[in-house]
Amino acid sequence: MALSISAVVLLAIIVFLLVKKSGLKGGHAVVCILLGFYLASSTVAPTISDLTTSVASMIGSIKF
Repeated sequence: MALSISAVVLLAIIVFLLVKKSGLKGGHAVVCILLGFYLASSTVAPTISDLTTSVASMIGSIKF
C-alpha cells in the first residue's frame, strides 16, 4: 500500500514537533517559514524543486 503525503504537510509536522519537543522557539519557526517563502520566489526555486523530486523518487524506489 502506497502512502502519499504532501511535502508541505510533512514539513509542517516536523516544524511542529521541533517546536514542541526539541525547544525550537516560535520565532525561529517563523524565520524558517519566511526563508521558505523567499526561496520559493528566488532563482534557485527550480533547482530545489528538482532536487526534492529526485530525492522523493529515489526514496520511492527503495524496496523493503
